[in-house]
Amino acid sequence: MKRIVVFASGSGSNTVAIINYFKEKLTAEVVAVFSNKQNAKVLEKAENLGVKTYVFGQNEVENGWLHREILSLKPDLIVLAGYLWKFPTDIITDFPNKIVNIHPALLPNYGGKGMYGIHVHTAVLANKDEYSGITVHFVNENYDEGATIFQAQVLVNDCKTPEEIAQKVLQLEHKHYPEVIEKLLV
Repeated sequence: MKRIVVFASGSGSNTVAIINYFKEKLTAEVVAVFSNKQNAKVLEKAENLGVKTYVFGQNEVENGWLHREILSLKPDLIVLAGYLWKFPTDIITDFPNKIVNIHPALLPNYGGKGMYGIHVHTAVLANKDEYSGITVHFVNENYDEGATIFQAQVLVNDCKTPEEIAQKVLQLEHKHYPEVIEKLLV
């Protein structure tokens, strides 16, 4: 069975979707969830689903603890699901094309540092874009610049608020991210 490690910083809806998807498939399993936020809701949700969780800070990145923990788990894929820190270069080096992220926009639009969550949807609304969507991409040393793996779009020209756009985009994330992960593990 393939091994997935998830990094998340927030509520964990994508993490839950991924865990549940693979519980039904039995082709892979989420073996751990890492968060840089001690009070992130994703931690409780993952624990309730029987997945081991880890909390770390900048010190654990700098002293190599995080890198050693990841190596010890022997993941086939590292999945970022709402993880907001820049990913450590030493781990990227050890796992080439084995770290993926989902971005709530059609990259290269609305990518880069500071472009996450509601900030992305606010920019889409302000620019009166007809479509928004998701991009699943490989992680490299720069925010949102890794090679694109998959994109899906949704019509958002009827949305009046960033929150309405966020809801439509989140539905795409939950539907497609686990499927893309599964294809990468084959």
